[in-house]
Amino acid sequence: MPTDQQSSLAPVHLRAAGVSLVLDVDGPVPTVLHWGADLGELDAADLQVLLDTEPTEIPHNAPDVPRRLTLIPTERDLWSGTPGFAGHLDGTRATPRPALREPVRVSGNSVEIDLADEITGLEIDLRVALTPVGIVTVQHTVRRPADDADADGLFDVGGVRALMPIPARATEILDFTGRWARERAPQRRPIVDGAHQRDVRRGKPGPGSPTLSVVGTPGFANRQGEVWALHLAWSGDTSWTVERYPEGAGVFRSVLGGGELLRAGEVRLAPGSSYESPVAMFAYSDRGTDGLADRFHQHLRARASHPSRPRPVIVNTWEAVYFDHRLEVLTELADRAAEVGVERFVLDDGWFLGRRSDTTALGDWTVDPATWPSGLGELAAHVRSRGLEFGLWFEPEMISLDSELAREHPDWILAPTPVGPPSRSQYVLNVAHPEAFEYLLGAISALVAEYDIAYLKWDHNREIHEAVSRVTGRPGVSAQTHAVYALMDALRERHPGLEIESCSSGGGRVDLGILDRTDRVWASDCIDPVERVMIDRWTMQLLPPELVGMHVGAPRAHTTGRETDLPFRMASALLGHVGIEWNLIERSPEELAVVKSWIDFHKTIRPLIATGTVVHGEAVDPGLSLTGVVSPERAVFVWSRTVTSEPTQAGRVLLPGLTATTKYRVRVVTELGEPRFSARSETPWVAGGPVVASGAVLGGVGLVLPTLEPQQALVLELTAV
Repeated sequence: MPTDQQSSLAPVHLRAAGVSLVLDVDGPVPTVLHWGADLGELDAADLQVLLDTEPTEIPHNAPDVPRRLTLIPTERDLWSGTPGFAGHLDGTRATPRPALREPVRVSGNSVEIDLADEITGLEIDLRVALTPVGIVTVQHTVRRPADDADADGLFDVGGVRALMPIPARATEILDFTGRWARERAPQRRPIVDGAHQRDVRRGKPGPGSPTLSVVGTPGFANRQGEVWALHLAWSGDTSWTVERYPEGAGVFRSVLGGGELLRAGEVRLAPGSSYESPVAMFAYSDRGTDGLADRFHQHLRARASHPSRPRPVIVNTWEAVYFDHRLEVLTELADRAAEVGVERFVLDDGWFLGRRSDTTALGDWTVDPATWPSGLGELAAHVRSRGLEFGLWFEPEMISLDSELAREHPDWILAPTPVGPPSRSQYVLNVAHPEAFEYLLGAISALVAEYDIAYLKWDHNREIHEAVSRVTGRPGVSAQTHAVYALMDALRERHPGLEIESCSSGGGRVDLGILDRTDRVWASDCIDPVERVMIDRWTMQLLPPELVGMHVGAPRAHTTGRETDLPFRMASALLGHVGIEWNLIERSPEELAVVKSWIDFHKTIRPLIATGTVVHGEAVDPGLSLTGVVSPERAVFVWSRTVTSEPTQAGRVLLPGLTATTKYRVRVVTELGEPRFSARSETPWVAGGPVVASGAVLGGVGLVLPTLEPQQALVLELTAV
């Protein structure tokens, strides 16, 4: 393997966490020889075999040289799929031919590839790294040299995409779709010839974002099969693709990739300017989708910015009181919340100037004197006197036409003149406008300082369409996304310790770009526990549970009308960053006692949730779900039934992820109340009390779990003995 800072034309072999990436750097543009399972130490002869067997045969009626899929595939490489780079200068320079301008540089597990393009006149710096947790990151910087001879024209960047080859044994695609209140619904299909392309043109990922584009071997599942996946760490428009063509992709069969989706004229390079692509993150697992999730969870937990203290239990006022912002009501809600063990009080929408419904006033970020004659100080002080942190809702990127801000600064609206149709009675504020940026930074910062705000619930409730800057006349989603990142970064720099939640009509902005500057996501506006079983399971395919907001709501869910029992609602919200969105003032002492018991138990397992490995049982029944968080010393599993199914009994259920040689004491958690069983008698071991068994038995043979009635859940706690 090349040593640090070595310049070499020998193949580069990067290894980490059970993954190998081998690059052939002896050509105009490097190519991938292998990305997948760790190959171990390779000597020169092994690497030479990879090189010698990489060229394919030349079929009939084909180009006269073997096809190769480079890291930036273009038509020069005889590639007929989505190009790695596209653009033009006034309709010319449109056939890029990048080539190495100096030898590849390797430093540790990072590779720097500097290319120049004689046709476009551009330079492309490509950074490829294999992280300690086995994720391959790819990022491009496209630069137009200051001495470009054609200084009068602007080079329009049409697209920059990271593309990785996939072997022929990967034949199935998994990605996600969804809508408001039903985010991240999985969808699977076979790979077929052509492009499975998912373009996101919403100005944010949206509830139907692919989130992850996964390809795998036939029948891959939670705990089995090889899978290769892409995540784009970007909160704006994106383009995702899985492509297969009869001629293949060099020696490989398919291609997985994507990048930022750029509108016409959105990125135009003058001499001396540059464009940096979002980071594309490629992950491999030979342990199914749980193995993929574990890589992303480890990556996020290794960040310096990752939350390090226990995640405070939240009470959010939205579904509790909506716009009923009376001091006496909210202080009593804070009192009840403190009594059951809540640690953070979040005042949601309705507190700012003129905001008495969701149709007006966005942008006027001052406290409404009509609702709060003395400001928020008395409420905030009362909340803190009960030992709770104080949090506040904002929607900084939006503006209502019926607002003082829109009347004073119509040029700050990110839309053509006249504006198009409203969405949720609102429009988008151009955060990339320097004056709008400074206004938001000053207004939010002043409130954070005045009221000692610990937490911002940062919402984003409409899609961004016709995102045209009224200053430049050009599309502005990319600039808007960068500006939002900068605004969040500036607020956190001014207010160390300030936490931010990413909410976007629920789970419409869940990506690792926004997570670089936020501390959790609101997975969905739907807190119906039946729906949340699916939503939370697939949100945790990318994010560890401590970053996923899960709340207990009212018996009758406000988004679906479905009624569920309190124990089921609490069990479904147990393994995450938990909270309550329910009017505790109206609850009986008995209900409050159960809620307190649930919170007390959750606090005992918070360290496990924040550090453990998330596991899922293999799906043997569409009405059943098994989710767990495991560590060598402890584990908690939630066994849920959402609907009835054909079998009368569940039988033995495997508890995955345990240490085979460790003995575990298994008990049914009763702190959340008793679930209802669908049987004439109780399962004997459940009725008889805890059992002790090895991880080998629990994970290889399993436990007989009781047959639950629909919309019921059983919680198991395992402790090493």
